[in-house]
Amino acid sequence: MSEVKIAAETRSEFGKGAARRIRRDNKVPGVLYGHGSEPLHLTFPGHELLLALRTPNVLISLDIDGKSNELAIPKAVQRDPLKGFLEHVDLLLVKRGEKVQVEVPVHAEGELAPGGYLLEHVLDALPVEAEATHIPEQVTVSVEGLEAGASIHAKDVKLPNGVTLAVEEDAVVLQVLAAQAEEAPEGEAAEGEEAAEA
Repeated sequence: MSEVKIAAETRSEFGKGAARRIRRDNKVPGVLYGHGSEPLHLTFPGHELLLALRTPNVLISLDIDGKSNELAIPKAVQRDPLKGFLEHVDLLLVKRGEKVQVEVPVHAEGELAPGGYLLEHVLDALPVEAEATHIPEQVTVSVEGLEAGASIHAKDVKLPNGVTLAVEEDAVVLQVLAAQAEEAPEGEAAEGEEAAEA
């Protein structure tokens, strides 16, 4: 997985007014949590952080005030619901070799069997446990030739070495549904016409 270096600054101003001032400077307020230490309030460069967060579970190497380097992964990201810019980010402090629980996006590949079937993502992301510096960016599942009624469970997903499930093995990840008929069955249509005449 990729590791992105970002310079961060500690901040001592809090509240909505302070957050607005930070965002006006094209920066993002955030908090670094973890390892039983006090939460550390930080400011991040907005554009660099936005680019980094395009990768799910990105590993961020934080240069804090030019004094200390810490590794972190995204924990919670708040975006403006209309414009999509970053409003606030929570990061989780991690150490090399440490196992963490994260959710990894599920990517389906292949074509379903002919018949107009629909593929439902029951889980858009699969909960897994992985070493902090080796979190997969996604897991890929083949749906080639599957028909209505077929399901792919968590235990069926091939995981990279060192990555284990953090969800029940029988949890449904993807399932194939029959396409819904657009027209009402003839019997129902006839009943509707009779009701209209009455």
